Amino acid sequence: MNNHQGNRTKKVRAYVSPKLSSFETSICGAIAGGFSRFVVAPLDVIKIRLQLQPGRSNFNFRSKHQSISVDRKYNGIRHALFTIIKEEGPRGLWKGNLSAEYLYISYGAVQFLTYQKMQDLFKFIEKRQDNKLIFNKTLQPFISGAVCGTAATVATYPFDLLRTRFAAQGDKKIYEGIIHSIQNIRSQEGFYGFYRGISASIIQIIPYMSLTFGSYEFFKKSFQHLEENYLRLRLNDLKGTEDLISGAMAGIIGKTGVFPLDLLRKRLQIQGPDRSKYVIKNVPLYTSSIISCIKQICKEEGFLGLYKGWSPAIVKSAFASAVTFFVYGYVKRILEKSH
Repeated sequence: MNNHQGNRTKKVRAYVSPKLSSFETSICGAIAGGFSRFVVAPLDVIKIRLQLQPGRSNFNFRSKHQSISVDRKYNGIRHALFTIIKEEGPRGLWKGNLSAEYLYISYGAVQFLTYQKMQDLFKFIEKRQDNKLIFNKTLQPFISGAVCGTAATVATYPFDLLRTRFAAQGDKKIYEGIIHSIQNIRSQEGFYGFYRGISASIIQIIPYMSLTFGSYEFFKKSFQHLEENYLRLRLNDLKGTEDLISGAMAGIIGKTGVFPLDLLRKRLQIQGPDRSKYVIKNVPLYTSSIISCIKQICKEEGFLGLYKGWSPAIVKSAFASAVTFFVYGYVKRILEKSH
């Protein structure tokens, strides 16, 4: 019995495999990000548009403040889906996908490379320090996730802003393409225009990626514990089942924890001279601090106004995270076998 369990443990540990180079890790992340983006694009477009429209939610708490009176263009996921297809055709569900692909490919490459470097740094520190409290193994993926998310966000933020603006425009286009959008923003808003909302993005991404990678590693280790002690078959032998389940759970936990900041980020990204020209024409003007913006949304739209678009966001985040970690793990194993 002990011998059988020992063999199974060796099999699980053997999965750690040879280490990839920095370039190979970046390739894995880029492929995972690009593939994930393409399959979740429709949910992302729906989520962004639901996040952008003001007005109170159908279900809300009582408030002493007066509701703002607006016409809601979309009433839920299904209505948004059919409205977009009717008015813009099926291609409308992939609005901004080119800039989004650039974003996800570059973001994935930077994110996973930075995560690997952080893991290497922790191993280096552990070998040279007796006090490991600050670098406790349980905290390492949370810290690494926060750092890699921040690095990837700063490195790719203009693509994120363009993705949001393309997804927000309807048939009457503000931007004809990537080049035109860059020229337009630079001439009308200056360099700062490419970084509108970056403060909210960084504040959001630190806990988001911390929770995502921390949760992912937690579920992966939980599965490995089950496999070592109770299961006869490794879930990852079933074509990356571990990665899919762990990734989906991590996506749900991460997005739920920071959703209000994600909504605020989207609204800040379309501020500027063309704010009223998007498909959602009555997005409020936000000119103050992040805290003031949150207070304004709560006052005018109620507390649940901070959670507009939550349903498609959770579905999208779970699916995107599952696909990203699955594809990353799949490509990683292929490259490892080639060594």
